[in-house]
Amino acid sequence: MARAIRSAGNRRFALPVAAGAVVLAAGGLYAAGLAAGDVPDGTRVRGVDIGGMSRSEAQRTLDRELAATFGAPLTLRIGDRTEKAEPAALGLSVDTAATAGSAVNDSLDPVSVIGRLFSAENRDIEPVIGVDEQKTRAAMARMGAAAERKVRDGAISFEDGQAAAVAPVTGTSLVQDRALDALRDGYLRTNRSPVVMPVKQTPPRIGRAEIDRAMNSFAQPAMSGPVTLTLDGEAVTIAPSTLGRHLTMKPGAGDRLTPALDSKGLLDDPEVSSQVRRAAQGPRNAVLGLDGERVVVTREARAGHQVEEQALGQAVLPLLTREGAARTAEIPAKAVQPEFTGESARRLGIKEKVSSFTVNFPTAPYRVTNIARAVERIDGSLVLPGKEWSFNRTVGERTKENGFVDGIMINDGQYVKSPGGGVSAVATTMFNAVFFAGVKPVEYGAHSFYIERYPEGREATVAWGTLDMRWLNDSGNALYVKAESTDTSVTISFLGTKKYDEVRATKGPRTNVKEPGTRKGSGPECEVQTPLEGFDVAVGRHFVKDGREVGRENFKTHYTPRDEVVCAPQESAPGTAPQDAEPAAEAVGATEAQ
Repeated sequence: MARAIRSAGNRRFALPVAAGAVVLAAGGLYAAGLAAGDVPDGTRVRGVDIGGMSRSEAQRTLDRELAATFGAPLTLRIGDRTEKAEPAALGLSVDTAATAGSAVNDSLDPVSVIGRLFSAENRDIEPVIGVDEQKTRAAMARMGAAAERKVRDGAISFEDGQAAAVAPVTGTSLVQDRALDALRDGYLRTNRSPVVMPVKQTPPRIGRAEIDRAMNSFAQPAMSGPVTLTLDGEAVTIAPSTLGRHLTMKPGAGDRLTPALDSKGLLDDPEVSSQVRRAAQGPRNAVLGLDGERVVVTREARAGHQVEEQALGQAVLPLLTREGAARTAEIPAKAVQPEFTGESARRLGIKEKVSSFTVNFPTAPYRVTNIARAVERIDGSLVLPGKEWSFNRTVGERTKENGFVDGIMINDGQYVKSPGGGVSAVATTMFNAVFFAGVKPVEYGAHSFYIERYPEGREATVAWGTLDMRWLNDSGNALYVKAESTDTSVTISFLGTKKYDEVRATKGPRTNVKEPGTRKGSGPECEVQTPLEGFDVAVGRHFVKDGREVGRENFKTHYTPRDEVVCAPQESAPGTAPQDAEPAAEAVGATEAQ
């Protein structure tokens, strides 16, 4: 009986001892689980084992082991453009802290903690990618702009008489709203093959097939030879090289290339216009002259032809696809009547000489050329009643392109060389023709100092852009301007109907006389200048009708002294003798030499 009790007693005391041992063992395992590390065993990131490491140890390991892989440059392919860039420049990086954190088991549950000691499961996790979106979008915008290719339709060009195909281009542009995902996915790939970025492609409307069709059906036949147009027996031949300068093919209906001819450009082309002028001479106005005091027609007016640009294009375009003799056609032209005929002169009251004036000048090649050029543009001017005539508008700018040459002028009170020297003789002649015709001067100006061969107070100069010689026809009838010149003189006559029986001129004495000074000059531009006093003078214009004076006007002119200019002697070239400079003779107003 006693053993049983003992036995029973032993069992009673053994149960608490066993329970305590279990608790102690579990506590040890929990502590061991906590000590085993934050990252479960068997955890890898792209082959890098971080199992059993603490969070900070795992981060340091990933920093070291992944640097080479994820720091290597990325190759991006955008359309047909390839570009390399550092991940940092693209705003990409591996967030090793976040990656290590994702691998950590943070649970403090005993089962989870102790389970770490007995878990041997392989566990692969992906690295966490950091993206600086602002930097990434900026990089994508830059690369997208560099890789963008505008869509270009296929075309055909013409040059030097040959047709050439212009290849079509498919438009390519980066799809920005999908670019970030593609970039992130490419960065995560284990291999480093090029990252193909999303692009939008825009096909051209005109492709290779249409280019081939247009080339065979039109472009090559168009350049196969010249076309010839005829008018009144005269031929106008247009070479392929000339045609090609004004021919294009543009997309038309149904996305087909359609030929287009610049008719105006073709008609204005010097190689065509010169032939057209010969074949279709323009109208010619009547030319008037004098037989004593009576106005006569010295050359009759003549009707002409005019080729219009639209008609030229309509004649040429159909010939371009033909061959041989079929590339010839009549050129349509319309008849154009002259603006001024002998009958027009009689109807406008042009019946007698109203005034005439002549200026004589020392001959000089530049002066003869420039005066003749100005006279050519003035002769035949028809000024209707109430209309205004302008020297600058009629003669144009005195430039080499307009047919004028360098001559002697006045600038800042001294003779200089400049294009157009000599035309002041024409301006002075015109002023006196206006003066004695009794019509109204609107704008004029005298030379800055007096030129001896001109009438005192009755002379004029011009300067392009600053001084004109303008007058108003207030005679009540049309005026026809007859201008002519020789190597030593220029004459301008007004033909019309006299408003007054006579216009007389009177001149007062010189007043406010000032003596000239002396200037010294040197170099090839220096022009010798003789001295002359400055003075003021008044000129009267008297209008006489039916034997009595019916009106009077006064013209006052101020002349500055003409300083003497002495040029330092130039050394003559060996074997040559010095030559006297031609006496200076032309002058202009105070602002610009003419």
